Amino acid sequence: MAKPMDQYKWHELNLGCVIEDVGNAQEYKTGDWRSQKPVHDNTKCTRCALCWLFCPDSAVFEIEDEYFDTNLDYCKGCGICAKECPADAITMVEEER
Repeated sequence: MAKPMDQYKWHELNLGCVIEDVGNAQEYKTGDWRSQKPVHDNTKCTRCALCWLFCPDSAVFEIEDEYFDTNLDYCKGCGICAKECPADAITMVEEER
């Protein structure tokens, strides 16, 4: 019998329709219009990877010990990662310019 979906680690999930960057997509830094940015608190993080899974820009990436961070060059500040985080480990803060 399979485990419930919330029992899997992010790297155990089967890939669905994840599209790799192609062509010159990485040259376009799309985070410049952001007014808020996510701040990760690893003391609260349960490493569920929902931030990674739900990020529409693939801006969330794994760092050491299966924690996550955000590539601010591509993050548009939508706040989906913070909204989906069940541990409230991501806070959206005003971007300083």
